[in-house]
Amino acid sequence: MNPSRLLIAGSGGDSGKTLVTLGLINAWRHEGINIIPFKKGPDYIDPAWLTLASDCKTHNLDTWMMGEAGVLRSFTEYSREDSINLIEANRGLHDSMDWKGTHSSAKLARLLDTPVIIVLPVTKVTRTAAAYVLGMRLLDEKVSIAGVILNRVGGRRHESVVRRAIEEETGLPVLGAVSRIKDDLLPGRHLGLITPQEYDRTEQSIRLAGRIVTDSVDTDRLLSIARNCKPMLHSPPDETEQEEFAGGLKIGYFGGSAFTFYYPENLKVLRSGGNDLVEIDPLEADSLPDIDALYIGGGFPETHAVQLAENRSFMQSVSDAAQRGLPVWAECGGLMFLSRSLAWKGRSYPMAGVLPVDVTVSDRPQGHGYEEVEVDLENPFIEVGTRIRGHEFHYSNIVTTKGVSTVFKTLRGIGIGDGRDGIILNNIIASYLHIHSSACTEWGRGIIKAAKRFNVSHK
Repeated sequence: MNPSRLLIAGSGGDSGKTLVTLGLINAWRHEGINIIPFKKGPDYIDPAWLTLASDCKTHNLDTWMMGEAGVLRSFTEYSREDSINLIEANRGLHDSMDWKGTHSSAKLARLLDTPVIIVLPVTKVTRTAAAYVLGMRLLDEKVSIAGVILNRVGGRRHESVVRRAIEEETGLPVLGAVSRIKDDLLPGRHLGLITPQEYDRTEQSIRLAGRIVTDSVDTDRLLSIARNCKPMLHSPPDETEQEEFAGGLKIGYFGGSAFTFYYPENLKVLRSGGNDLVEIDPLEADSLPDIDALYIGGGFPETHAVQLAENRSFMQSVSDAAQRGLPVWAECGGLMFLSRSLAWKGRSYPMAGVLPVDVTVSDRPQGHGYEEVEVDLENPFIEVGTRIRGHEFHYSNIVTTKGVSTVFKTLRGIGIGDGRDGIILNNIIASYLHIHSSACTEWGRGIIKAAKRFNVSHK
């Protein structure tokens, strides 16, 4: 297997990786080149932008959650040899959950035998930029760093000095220099970028990123690097026989601008066996449609709290369905929606009232990073003893957990607090844990089995 591929990395967070990646996608698509985007690590918002720019679903690659075999399996399945497979890294090239960089972008590049381009912001530095690049190169010489793109360059003289320092001291080519951008090209907020579903200038931003990269970066040389990769040394293990999931079920999930945090693999597995996946916009729908299970992913219910709170008929229909035993799996924003109330910026908004908890949104993260749990209580979805690796990123927290039953013992991360996560009520599990189906095959199977039981007993 030898698909054309390239990994856009950085010296740290906010180095300009997303700007360059979006710009490359837009520039190459104008040349008629097909792009298959990937994103390293757990993330929803950057992949949404990459998906919009490329008109192709973005898939995440994370060795901690998915394991090396899972990453290889996913990349093998979704990459294409007639396209440029473009991977956006996360954080700095060597950053990870431990000092060894065990699950870093560098290790992902090694696993996939992919050349790396470093995006390096050079505000107020000249020769020191060469030290950054040299250090990143020497820290793991098995990583194939193919070049550098300078970002936030102050002018021609600044660029000239930095370019020569890097090329002379490291031997790596500088393949572009992006000037400081005054406009807020990619707007951000408390969880990172604003989602493209909530921003009214997404197309303009992507086109502008394309023009910036076209004018500032040697896209032809980057294309040559991507197309001249060495064959991949690693391949995924042979597939084990997959269990045939039940078909003919209707599984709903929240969509629209308020709930956008879904891995495409999760939605794909729920469709397995011919199930019908029904998208429901809680801002617009009058009531919950006739479904056999409900999946509520994450998103930004707090920024849509007024509209959600005003749609009482829809919230009541969700509450009624939950009381009838509808299986519901809710993650983060879904937990917030199912709560009694949501407090944000000095105001409180009534939510669906399914769970006996109140949620408040803070100014600082309450849980951020990888999360690992062990199922330790009987529930409708996943067997006791199962360990699940996922992630959490929430500014909200539950005001009090007194009297609340939970099914997850938190081995890593915060969850709802006190070493617990996964509120259980009837056929509902609601937690701050975001799951990737490749990391927990039991997840999709559990939802479908619960949906089948509900279908048989209620219809």
